[in-house]
Amino acid sequence: MPSPTTSKLGFFFSDHHRWLLHHIQRRLRNYADAEDTAAEAFCQILASSVDPDTIEQPRAYLSTIARRLIFDRHRRRRLELAYLERLAALPEALAPSPEELALLVEALSAIDHSLSGLPQVVKRAFLYSQLDGFSYAEIGRRLGISERTVGRYMTQALQQCYLAGAAP
Repeated sequence: MPSPTTSKLGFFFSDHHRWLLHHIQRRLRNYADAEDTAAEAFCQILASSVDPDTIEQPRAYLSTIARRLIFDRHRRRRLELAYLERLAALPEALAPSPEELALLVEALSAIDHSLSGLPQVVKRAFLYSQLDGFSYAEIGRRLGISERTVGRYMTQALQQCYLAGAAP
């Protein structure tokens, strides 16, 4: 038997799903992505164990969640495109297979998600180290910071990955 909160969420979903789907679709201009994003928004509410009766402004609440999800979707897509551009520059003999490519993009997405709360400069230092194989000295030169600061940034990023369960 469903819990009272789950039943309330079912009613909340039926009351607001159509509106949220149209709201997201206006921004994404893609019905399939809008459906995925709307479903993800309701999954986040379910995972957070929020009692739908406590949400005073449901559409504003849903809109905020959707806006964050859309931003994350665009950020992940930009990251994926940048990575694919780098891979395209590799000689054909070194290029990954389609299966390897799918796994690499999935891993990159997981790492990006793990680093989402960190400042941009920390992310860049981490990616220079992990993706480009740069030394701390080279990273420091590129970012205009000391090697010691690069070390601190790497510690921050690695801790964040470890806590998120996506250690490289």
